[in-house]
Amino acid sequence: MADKCPVDHGSHSSDQSCPIDHKSRTTWASVLPGSRPAHPVNASSLSTEREVSSIPRTDNGNWVYPSEAQFFAAMARKNHNPHAPDMKTIIPIHNAVNERAWLELMKWESGRGGEKCGGVKLVTFKGRPNDLTPKARLMTLLGYSAPFDRHDWVVERCGTRIRYVIDFYTGRGAGPSSNNVSFYLDVRPALDNWEGVKMRAENIWQDWFRSVRSSSTPFQS
Repeated sequence: MADKCPVDHGSHSSDQSCPIDHKSRTTWASVLPGSRPAHPVNASSLSTEREVSSIPRTDNGNWVYPSEAQFFAAMARKNHNPHAPDMKTIIPIHNAVNERAWLELMKWESGRGGEKCGGVKLVTFKGRPNDLTPKARLMTLLGYSAPFDRHDWVVERCGTRIRYVIDFYTGRGAGPSSNNVSFYLDVRPALDNWEGVKMRAENIWQDWFRSVRSSSTPFQS
């Protein structure tokens, strides 16, 4: 049975408290452009329909994203001053970005045997927008922009659990004054167990090998 959403950003357990924490709701609302509908939109007219994600759960079915009404209500309960029209813009972009995060995660999982036991599944998830990863902290020290959000996703592959770290960055044209929203996602296994270390090391080796192989290819006229 499909239930909840893969972007908990917190530790919620009920459908009513839709699994996206309030800090991350506000974070996403601040970086996504608000909509300007031809007719006024109020909270009572927001959709209650929820989109089923492509992200599998461990107890069968897939995770489910929050509805416009749930997203709005959760922000309002915490006095984050949400705007009802913005929900129609935020929800589809939010869902699409998280689908992309799962696709990037599955690139890491490709060829690692998850398909032999029903596929890789998302176990837990948490938003940590105020906690910079070591990589993000280093990049900011080097002068790069900090990510606007961070998620930690734990997946299960045939009994093995791997934590993934996802840093979300806004691209050119993003921000309150622009309708051209773009995102860059830095998805990688966390270095908190041997499996994550091995995957990261293999990826570095493969990138280096491809680079050497490409540079050593003779020029053909």
